[in-house]
Amino acid sequence: MDYQFDDFILRLDHAALYRGDTEIALEPRAYDLLSLLVRNQDRVLSRDEIVEKVWDGRIISDAAISTVVKTTRRALKDDGAVQKYIRTVRGRGFRFAGAARPIIGATANPLHDGPDDRVAHSPRPSIAILPFGLLGQATSHGAIADAIPAELISGLSRLRWLKVVARGSTFRFRGPDPDMQVIRTSLGAGYCLSGLVEVMETRLAVTVELADTRSHAVIWSDRFSGGIGDIHQIRTGISDQVISALELHIPLNEARRARLQPPETLDAWDIYHLGLQHMYRFNRADNLQAALHFEHASRLDPNFARAYAARSFTSFQSAFLKYAPDRAREVENARRFAESCLELDPLDPFGNFTLGRAHWLQGDPEAGLPWIDRAISLSPNFAQGFYAHGWADVMAGRGASALDQVDRAISLSPLDPFLYAMLATRALAHMLQGDLDAAAIWADRGAHAPGAHFLIGAIAAAMHQMRGNGSRAQHWAQTVQDRRPDASIRTFFTAFPFESIVVRTPLHHALAELGFPES
Repeated sequence: MDYQFDDFILRLDHAALYRGDTEIALEPRAYDLLSLLVRNQDRVLSRDEIVEKVWDGRIISDAAISTVVKTTRRALKDDGAVQKYIRTVRGRGFRFAGAARPIIGATANPLHDGPDDRVAHSPRPSIAILPFGLLGQATSHGAIADAIPAELISGLSRLRWLKVVARGSTFRFRGPDPDMQVIRTSLGAGYCLSGLVEVMETRLAVTVELADTRSHAVIWSDRFSGGIGDIHQIRTGISDQVISALELHIPLNEARRARLQPPETLDAWDIYHLGLQHMYRFNRADNLQAALHFEHASRLDPNFARAYAARSFTSFQSAFLKYAPDRAREVENARRFAESCLELDPLDPFGNFTLGRAHWLQGDPEAGLPWIDRAISLSPNFAQGFYAHGWADVMAGRGASALDQVDRAISLSPLDPFLYAMLATRALAHMLQGDLDAAAIWADRGAHAPGAHFLIGAIAAAMHQMRGNGSRAQHWAQTVQDRRPDASIRTFFTAFPFESIVVRTPLHHALAELGFPES
């Protein structure tokens, strides 16, 4: 839907603001704020609500909010004195003071004649990988400017949630400064990945940039470098890291966009991405909210395989952390929903991952390992798959293999939502290797990482107790009891069904010494 106020047109489908036929450059946060205010023009929006919707609930200063408000006013030729469009309501927040009316059925873009609603109505996020630019001498290594994006197209095509435009179409767009609007309309791509290869005498540097073609905003960027002699390792490293980064940043951006859309316009994929935002917060309330989003998505599209895998994930979480009184029901749901996903799409890595983890809840992690291996085989850059393999290794007492698997997971996705679990897995792997100093260090890191739940704190308590760090052990034990007064040794081993007595016995002994009840 589009909105018009005075001679401005706000196009929600394309995340753009126009004045007449001219598109006004607007920073992403400023656009998000304006869109939020216009769609809620009948009421005052509190600062807390604005932070939740525009900044994803992160802790920010009042100065940061004021800066974005000023930027938005400036784009509208407004200011803090006149407040023609954005009015400050002292002590309460902000409201839109203009008269924005919806333009029903508007589809034409002022800047071109052809329709471009393929992106807005695409069932999945879509991306165009362009040939990279080349800076420097076109030596025998210059072919890497085409080789890297070709590898990325191949790798990203294995992701079931992302539509990748074919090389034959995207490689027509060569040259610096790709036009996001042309790429959006010509290829139907919501995202564009471009890059620049710099060839120097003995070194090589590659810069990559992910942009949203609807808002023209840069979503993510990174730079990789190394010696010319390491060119093949650089290629592999770039491919692995870019694929992992896109798996994180595109869903985040999709969720941010969905939160700014009117609820009645959201499709199954929009709702799925909203659910992902709650799923990885690892607490009872958000897990429930995520489950409701995924249920809604699968109701809108009964053939949406990944929505069932996500429902399996939230059921797993509910059983694992005892969020629901009927654990047996959640254990059954975790398995049933994962199987439903694979009935619809047997090649979905996330579905194979969730079915593998469902076996953990039944006390048989080894039975789940073939499904985890299949997830990795289907998506070789699936960091959570490597983590899950490492965790299964720990539960079976295979310390060396666990270290290899979890190190691979962390290198692929150093900002992963499961980072806390990866770090805790590394701690237990060091314990199995007999290195209690390293075990205590990595356990601390895991317990301090974002999203860490009370069971990760219990691992930290046990590692420090085994190391002989009494005060740190007591600190973590008290933290666990404060967060979950019902925490017990039985709770711990129900969640973590360690098969190996080499792991289970010392953990049980340490938790008992710290005063955790048996049940």
